[in-house]
Amino acid sequence: MELYLNSFGSYLYKSGELFLIKISDKTKKMSPKRLSSIIISSAATISTDAIQLAMEHNIDIIFIDKYGNPYGRIWFPKIGSTTYIRRRLLEIYNDDCGLEFVLEWVLQKVNNQIDFIKLLLSKRPQKKQSFDKRIVAMEKLKSKLLSLTGKLSENSALIMAYEGNISRYYFGAMSDLLPERYAFKGRSSRPAKDTFNAFLNYGYGILYSKVERALIIAGLDPYIGLLHSDNYNKKSLVFDFIESYRIFVEQPVFYLFSRCKVKKQHYKQVKNGFQLNEEGKKFFVAELLEHFSKTTRHKSRNIQQINQIQLDAHAFANELIADNSF
Repeated sequence: MELYLNSFGSYLYKSGELFLIKISDKTKKMSPKRLSSIIISSAATISTDAIQLAMEHNIDIIFIDKYGNPYGRIWFPKIGSTTYIRRRLLEIYNDDCGLEFVLEWVLQKVNNQIDFIKLLLSKRPQKKQSFDKRIVAMEKLKSKLLSLTGKLSENSALIMAYEGNISRYYFGAMSDLLPERYAFKGRSSRPAKDTFNAFLNYGYGILYSKVERALIIAGLDPYIGLLHSDNYNKKSLVFDFIESYRIFVEQPVFYLFSRCKVKKQHYKQVKNGFQLNEEGKKFFVAELLEHFSKTTRHKSRNIQQINQIQLDAHAFANELIADNSF
């Protein structure tokens, strides 16, 4: 289990061979055998003897800022689960399971895209026929992804090509389903060429931080990617792992525009594009967090939608080391 210390005046000490947790005037002892990681915010304190006890039991210590973003980490310096996970990430790029993991993430993204367009069309039956060819094209490209076999290193270019073409159909369909004044020509970033992409980019940025945090807490190195393995000094695994969850941003952005809730006071024009202004950020973050917090059914559990990322990150880390002991 994970221990979160995120309130002002929280302390973590060592007491014998146990952790002593003090919050305000309450104290509690906990065995290190029960913990896999300790997560500490800027408002909490940990003693050096508690750090040593954590290292002796291969417990990661992760420091997060007031926004929940990781900024530092202490882990066991010898071969342990975290070290082994990093090694396995490097190894699977050249074996069959590397392809399996990447296809799982990409296919989940593709299924989300196809399902969302079908959902939108189910509420607009008069438009369905004009989109049928696009759906068929997306399904054909999905079939090509499903047919891939072998090593990830041999298929990465094909995966990115198929996924990219599916995404072009997807965003083209989204544009055509919006009110005409919000129509856009594909994806764009830094800066966005239109207001729709400006909202998408800001939402993806928030989602990147959520994914990075989940990976770090699960013992995964965000810099060791699979599909995006060649991005030097980039958080490649974040780019890989985020694919399944982009829909968490795309759905609320589409609904905000389709319901004409986005106003001129929410964004500003900059050189070669558009950005959200401060009012727009406040407006959008409130809508996005509400969407993130919706309850959903995931792996036989009712959880907040955003918590899927942490559960899936832990599951991925466990799969990497499932058949190995330390």
